[in-house]
Amino acid sequence: MTGRRPQKVRFARPPRDAAPEDISLPSDLPYGEVRPTLLPPRLKDLNLSAQTKPGVRGFPGVDDAQALLAQTMRKDRVSGDVLDLTAMGGLLAGLPGVTLRAAEGSAAALTVLEAAGLDPWPAAPGDPAPWNERARTVALVLAGDRGNAYAQAQVAWAHACTPPGGTLYLAGDRDKGFDRYVRAAGAAFGTGETVARDGGMRVARLVRRPGPTPPFPDPEGYEAYGVRVVGRPGVFSAARPDKATALLLETLGEPDWSGKEALDLGCGAGLIGAWAARRGAAVTLLDGDLQSVRSSRDTLAASGLSGEVLHSDVDAALPPERTFDVILTNPPFHVGRGVVLDVAREFIVAAGRRLRPGGALYLVANDPLPYEAPLRALGEVRELARAGGFKVLQATRPS
Repeated sequence: MTGRRPQKVRFARPPRDAAPEDISLPSDLPYGEVRPTLLPPRLKDLNLSAQTKPGVRGFPGVDDAQALLAQTMRKDRVSGDVLDLTAMGGLLAGLPGVTLRAAEGSAAALTVLEAAGLDPWPAAPGDPAPWNERARTVALVLAGDRGNAYAQAQVAWAHACTPPGGTLYLAGDRDKGFDRYVRAAGAAFGTGETVARDGGMRVARLVRRPGPTPPFPDPEGYEAYGVRVVGRPGVFSAARPDKATALLLETLGEPDWSGKEALDLGCGAGLIGAWAARRGAAVTLLDGDLQSVRSSRDTLAASGLSGEVLHSDVDAALPPERTFDVILTNPPFHVGRGVVLDVAREFIVAAGRRLRPGGALYLVANDPLPYEAPLRALGEVRELARAGGFKVLQATRPS
């Protein structure tokens, strides 16, 4: 991979119309602590509020598309039961007269929604709604940054969840394919138009006619490093090994980890964890994204391997006493459209909680990301490889 151009990394900025006093958060807040969202003035003027934490889309503010969605629904005086398929921090629950049915696939967002007193539905595109009677209004923010197949799955899901005669409010980013997805949604719903614009953000309102739901995209798949990967729509590295993970696995070679317990932290489609299982380790895989958890389970099954896969905000789903001989991670630094390092930093803190004496953490990251200093809290840090804009770091806990 030598000679490839390094990936550019841009760090998240505060919301563009945040008040000056809203720009910073206390630096000593724990990762898991739920806190008030930094709302732009236009939402404060509507008497809306929400909660958030690291790992929730839009943190420390609110996702731009969801902000415009809330404004539009408030202007339309939407009330009654609303099914929000991308609830994030529960912003729509603050709309007057709205009873929110909150769906989320993010473990971090589910924590926030529960803290707000809601009863969220852990769900991913394609899941049937658990209520006998469907809400007449459905809301969804398209995650165009997760790829075309995922957005198509979201549109099909919204159609399946909206009763005939019901209304879908669809929000998204013009630069992430919004117009294309609205046309696809319009073909299925039968009527609709874009009703709000703010910069690159858009909101469309569609009314569903009777008719079949569009098909859901099939999972992608590939074979690599002795593993059969099953990549559901929207999952990181669903169609091929990403360059950073490839560098990590090629650097580690063919270890014999028989008798060792290994943790794949942020497992995505499950390639790293399945690779470790193939080399003898008893593996546990964690991811905060429900779609990724299901992909990893599919990958283990397709590869004829066993392992535990948990939906978890970093390591929160593990018992406090659970530790490992080996921890492997390609930590995320994107949450939605921005680059946010809070989650990646918490991965390193979690490794400190979970690594046994004499154990090793193997981490791959983009060259510019400053992980070496926090890794030294675990033990000796070595750079094992650097190529193609990525580096592989090893931190070994003293015996």
